[in-house]
Amino acid sequence: MKKIISYNLNGIRAAIKKDFVGWLKAENPDIVCLQETKAQPEQIEEKLFTDLGYHCYWFSAQKKGYSGTGILTKQKPDKVVYGMDIEKYDFEGRFIRADYGEVSVISVYHPSGSNELRQAFKMQWLTDFRAYINELQKTRKFLIISGDYNICRLWIDIHNPTKQQKTSGFLPEEREWFQHFVDDGFTDSFRVFNQEPHHYSWWSYRAAARSRNKGWRIDYNMVSNAFADQLKGASILPNAVHSDHCPVVVLADF
Repeated sequence: MKKIISYNLNGIRAAIKKDFVGWLKAENPDIVCLQETKAQPEQIEEKLFTDLGYHCYWFSAQKKGYSGTGILTKQKPDKVVYGMDIEKYDFEGRFIRADYGEVSVISVYHPSGSNELRQAFKMQWLTDFRAYINELQKTRKFLIISGDYNICRLWIDIHNPTKQQKTSGFLPEEREWFQHFVDDGFTDSFRVFNQEPHHYSWWSYRAAARSRNKGWRIDYNMVSNAFADQLKGASILPNAVHSDHCPVVVLADF
């Protein structure tokens, strides 16, 4: 059984200063999908991770201190794919894939709609990402797509949903996209094991949102339906405080 953790670190160097490495050693996952590393590979002290037995793979944004994804893995993958071969997205380092036999593990960082221009970029990304994944499924049937989706999928995935419907991350068209993505053949691993509200993976730094648990669930380990029988468990770790996000976990046999 493998333990996979997805974690938006909001800056890997900042997280390391908050003892991310000590936490990682104690948690001991097999694979870690990282988002928002905000660092070039040469800026990351890789030995901290290789000393724990991890192979490290980074896909950084061209713009320094921005975006970026990575995968830490105990087992060396058969193949690593950097990006989606779509220049405007790969420029931002938003996608990295590791293949293990028939199973592919993806770390993805969906854009946020921080302003009108970026919201348009986000919606175009969502369309293109879905098309890319549907094409990928033809040759890679067993997918684990872990990352920060920047969308709350369900009403129970956000505090005060009624008031949030005009907020990026909970717009009707974003939730509609997510439903289409699920309909394409994907399972939200956390919701297989937990259907309760008030489980979140991101909290604003403002207004003591985290201590009051006024959060959003925007980080997911989505798996292809063909792989769903291999799921053994899923959880969220809100007590890990290296970021404004927290880690999300899936346990699976492969």
